[in-house]
Amino acid sequence: MWRTRDQWWSSRVNGKPEGDRFFRNFRRLCESIKSVLSDSYKTLFYLILNKNQGITDEPNQKTGRLDFSTRTDAVTDISNKTESACPAIRPFHFSAPEAELAELRRRIEATRWPDKEVVNDSSQGVQLATIQKLAQHWATKYDWRAIESKINALPNFLTHIDGLDIHFIHVRSKHENALPLLMAHGWPGSVIELMKVIGPLTDPTAHGGSAADAFSLVIPSMPGYGFSQKPTEAGWNPERMADAYIELMERLGYTRYGAQGGDWGSIVVDLMAVKAPPGLIGIHSNMPGVIPPHIDAALFRGEPIPAGLAQEEQLAAEQLANTYRHIGYAIMMGDRPQSLTGLSDSPVGLAAFMLDHDPKSYEMIARSIDGQPEGLSPDDVLDNITLFWLTNTAISSARLYWENRSTFFAVKGVNIPVAVSVFPDELYASPKSWTQKAYPKLVHYNVLPKGGHFAAWEQPAMFSQEVRAGFKSLR
Repeated sequence: MWRTRDQWWSSRVNGKPEGDRFFRNFRRLCESIKSVLSDSYKTLFYLILNKNQGITDEPNQKTGRLDFSTRTDAVTDISNKTESACPAIRPFHFSAPEAELAELRRRIEATRWPDKEVVNDSSQGVQLATIQKLAQHWATKYDWRAIESKINALPNFLTHIDGLDIHFIHVRSKHENALPLLMAHGWPGSVIELMKVIGPLTDPTAHGGSAADAFSLVIPSMPGYGFSQKPTEAGWNPERMADAYIELMERLGYTRYGAQGGDWGSIVVDLMAVKAPPGLIGIHSNMPGVIPPHIDAALFRGEPIPAGLAQEEQLAAEQLANTYRHIGYAIMMGDRPQSLTGLSDSPVGLAAFMLDHDPKSYEMIARSIDGQPEGLSPDDVLDNITLFWLTNTAISSARLYWENRSTFFAVKGVNIPVAVSVFPDELYASPKSWTQKAYPKLVHYNVLPKGGHFAAWEQPAMFSQEVRAGFKSLR
């Protein structure tokens, strides 16, 4: 046995058998008492056990959270995640097996193609020439390792919340008074669609801003998406995700923070705001829920637009009515998600389904595939689709539509400060009149000249400026 603590630690670091036996026994002890340990104690044990792997435990004086300053590149098999015995937060790294990438290319090249559409536009869906051109690029030129290395260059973690391992990226700004901000993605998105704004938001002085604009970012993968665990029971709806995100921010020790969302992320963030946890100071949305409920219900049923609307409101109602005519994908996922089995078997089928989210986004992506410079490049689009393919999350992500019982676009009763950015090619342009009624504590409203549904991905510079402006008065 060791006479001093230093002798024991030396044996552990140097990999001696007696140290490893002690370490294993210590983990067994943790396992036996984990049910009565609070998350903060679990985190403390994690820091002790991983001290030799470069993870520090110095508290941040402003927020009181534990500072994970160095990430361990420990490869985690996302298909077989289990709750770790002691750590509340564990480092995460992903490396796709080369065999999986080869199999992906083989399946793309073996695609059995359908007949060409019988119209000269996209009114029947993704056009054959467009998806064939994207598939050719995917099979012969696209490199998954490029985005994989960018993901792994960021601090990635897993933590167990409400029965699931939740993946998140956590990038702490170097600026002292940075505001913690949770950013929530949607479908058919992932953390990838938010990566372009990490630099501008965490390091504003390098991107045209000031240190006073800095954020520390927490970017979770929704349950069933990307690297987060797939639910194995019903019940993971947007309300439950809102609870999980609140728990995540509390677990990280943040006592004062903001939240931002688009698509499903905007709905989850709205629901976080409805719950109004003590630490949440305000939210920013680029797909706000502002439609009066009776108008939303009428448009969803395909009824005429009500008379007497102001010009801005009339335009928004027309846009939303058009959106409701083009949500076949959402209806299918909301009714029979498990019947979409083919999305897990055909990468090209998955790609076509994901491209056809909304007409304006599709047309922009189609132009990009044809070689016109746009907000998203073909590689941008394939990064996201390939993540869905490698993690086999087409069906698990689709179930969110089946789980949902809240409205997409109607008012939800938010009573904390809200900032709204209106991008012109969003599903509908939120009128200021409805926005002020939906969010009585509106602190920022702005209409942008360019951008659509995937605003952070398409227009990262404008989006970053909007987030800074939205939270400026709340710091």
